[in-house]
Amino acid sequence: MYNLGDFIEMKKPHACIIKATGKKANRWEIVRLGADIKICCTNCHHLVMMPRNDFNKKLKRILD
Repeated sequence: MYNLGDFIEMKKPHACIIKATGKKANRWEIVRLGADIKICCTNCHHLVMMPRNDFNKKLKRILD
């Protein structure tokens, strides 16, 4: 399971580009847990809030 502060990867990458590699960013940090989950892109700091059901469907894996 996931906890506050964990880094995760979603099934679809975020639209922002990592300057060093030129690839799309796909590393997110969980910043809020509850009925809704808020995640923050570690590259551009864009915040996304979604219902827990949608989050669980779109989650690919938890990163170390």
